[in-house]
Amino acid sequence: MPTDDLPETFHVTTDEQLRAVSNLTRHRIMAVLRFEPATITQIAERVGLAKGSSSYHVRLLERAGLVKVVRTRKVRGVTERYYAMAARSIELPDPGVGQPDVLMRHAVADLEASPVDGERHVRMAHLRLTEEQFAQLGARLEALADEYRELSDPSLPDASLVFALFHPAPCEQPRGAPSDLRRPEVADRVRTAVDRADGVLAR
Repeated sequence: MPTDDLPETFHVTTDEQLRAVSNLTRHRIMAVLRFEPATITQIAERVGLAKGSSSYHVRLLERAGLVKVVRTRKVRGVTERYYAMAARSIELPDPGVGQPDVLMRHAVADLEASPVDGERHVRMAHLRLTEEQFAQLGARLEALADEYRELSDPSLPDASLVFALFHPAPCEQPRGAPSDLRRPEVADRVRTAVDRADGVLAR
C-alpha cells in the first residue's frame, strides 16, 4: 500500500495548518489522497472541482505540510506531479470551550452529502460510565478504527467512520426553580424518550 512508509500521525500545530484542514473542500481532497497518490487533474475529477480550484487548494495543503509530491512524470512535455498525504492520519488540537469541532463538522457535512439510498449506520447512545469504563471504551473504539484501517483496500468503495466519546456539558437547574423531573409522570416520559434515542439505528 502506498502509505506504508508514511509517518503514522501528522500533528496540526500552527494556525496555517488549522486553516488548511478547516476547509471542507480541502478535507475532501485529503480523503482522495488517503490511500493513493493523485494528480491535480485526478483530484479535480474526484472531488468535482475545476482544475484551477483543485490546484489552489492542493498548494495550500502542500504549503501547510499536509500533502507532498511523491513522484512526477512527463506527459507531452508537461511535468505531472502526484500528491499524497504527509502521514497516515491527522491529529487536530482540542477545539477549546465554545469553539467549533472541525472534524465533527466535516463528518456531518460528508454524511449529509452521502447518497440517500446508500447503506449507513448512525447511532447515538447516552451512557453513564465510570472513568475506567470511559477510558476502556475509548481505547476499544480507537483499536477498532485502526483494525479496519489496516484492512482498507484502495480498490474498494470509500467508507467513512467517525466517533465521538465525550462528557456533555452538565444541564444546570436554575437555583430555586422546581424540577419537573421530580414528578413521576414527567420522569417516565423522559426515560422513555432517552430509551428510544439510545435504540435509534438509521440505515
